[in-house]
Amino acid sequence: MRKLLTKKEAEQVLDVLEICYPDAHCELEHNSPFELLVSTILSAQCTDVRVNSVTRDMYKKYNTPLDFIELGIFGIEEIIKPCGFYRNKAKNILMASKKIIEEFDGQVPKTIEELMSLPGVGKKTANVVASTCFGVPAIAVDTHVFRLANRIGFVDEKDVLETEKALQKKIEKNRWTRAHHLLIFHGRRICKARNPICEECKISSYCKYFKREK
Repeated sequence: MRKLLTKKEAEQVLDVLEICYPDAHCELEHNSPFELLVSTILSAQCTDVRVNSVTRDMYKKYNTPLDFIELGIFGIEEIIKPCGFYRNKAKNILMASKKIIEEFDGQVPKTIEELMSLPGVGKKTANVVASTCFGVPAIAVDTHVFRLANRIGFVDEKDVLETEKALQKKIEKNRWTRAHHLLIFHGRRICKARNPICEECKISSYCKYFKREK
């Protein structure tokens, strides 16, 4: 296993990223936990920009579980089609809406475990909603967080779940949610998948990938 960042170095990297991205936040537009839940389901294999372009108008008319139940499967499909994989996503949104009404009194559940009981909601989606809307400490490992965590040297793992567990050990719990947003912002702006802009990166002196490529 290659040498990784120490816990102190990991903290220092996050400190630098805090300076770079003081406004780091969830970029999926939403006005309620339910809207964020739907948007996060839609974001699978789709950009936040595309999701926001679809939901911006959709949420003006449909923004509660009952709205989506009344809209029906075909109505949901038609609206969310630009987000890709729309049939499966529409099915999950409809079934999740029904379960929220039937088992949670119409309110999005607040715990990660309860959120994961909803159709179409995996660990990443549950972490996003719980941390953003309910203040639950969590590190949602999406493609950006997975890439950066392993590329920079926070962790050295082969899958998303193990990356999340390793990050939880490396980063203080009170920084989990913030670290998630900081890594996403850095991944979208500098540490891109194919062509990372290392010459503009403020944390390159810590980065295992940069040191190996030099």
